[in-house]
Amino acid sequence: MSGAKPSTFKAAMIQMRAGLSPAANLEACARMIGEAKQAGADYVQTPEMTNIMELKRERLFATIVEEAADTSLATLRELARKLGIYVHAGSLAIKLSGERAANRSFLIAPSGEIAARYDKIHMFDVDLAGSESYRESRNYRPGEQAVLCDLPWGRLGLTVCYDLRFPALYRALAEAGATMLAIPSAFTQQTGEAHWHVLNRARAIENGCFVFAAAQGGKHENGRETYGHSLIVDPWGRILAEGGTDPGVVMAEIDMAEIAKARARIPSLQHGRRFEIVESMAEPAHLHAVPAFRNS
Repeated sequence: MSGAKPSTFKAAMIQMRAGLSPAANLEACARMIGEAKQAGADYVQTPEMTNIMELKRERLFATIVEEAADTSLATLRELARKLGIYVHAGSLAIKLSGERAANRSFLIAPSGEIAARYDKIHMFDVDLAGSESYRESRNYRPGEQAVLCDLPWGRLGLTVCYDLRFPALYRALAEAGATMLAIPSAFTQQTGEAHWHVLNRARAIENGCFVFAAAQGGKHENGRETYGHSLIVDPWGRILAEGGTDPGVVMAEIDMAEIAKARARIPSLQHGRRFEIVESMAEPAHLHAVPAFRNS
């Protein structure tokens, strides 16, 4: 039918082990994007913090730059144009001021133009077992807007890493028309082992969407260890492709017809209802075991 959207395409996740040098990270990333294109990829996603994995505040702000001056972004835009594919920079650390940065995702069209920007909404401020601690909000300003972008095959909802733990965001994106969900990440080894697979599969199942999740993996130059296991998950929750912990390209053929099939079998997007929460003021059960005496 004239004007119909293509029903299939190839998606590729670039799994990285980014270090402290944006130039070195870019070189590795660009090489793998080229490999993905040679293998037939139409959409290529890189992980969170594609340009640098740095926890020390002083070194981070001494290295990163404003969006207009970022070499990684400029190179990825040119690469998208040269290869004629969508390049989704999962996120780059972008300087906003001397005090704050943005953890910003860029969806780049085959023309090289930036089709969408998304600033990570939820900040990873946690204390894990074994003295592993993170305070993302110390360096990064959280975003305030959910973002959707139309691709030739459907509508993509943009998110980043820790957003994965907030299902209301994904439901809102799906209710606004998303058929694909991007979750580029740098999950810790500890949390990844516990929750990575189940959370990505849950976001796919509960929203009837494809999930694309490029990840960082392995022991990084800054000492941090990330889980890897980049994923492509279909709307029924089946894992179509998965990486290990080493850098590489993870690819799968995407059949958009699977979305309608999954949503027809479990039409939960149509069944959602708004509701009120009412607090019960019932007394604890043990108070009912003895007579109650009240003053008249």
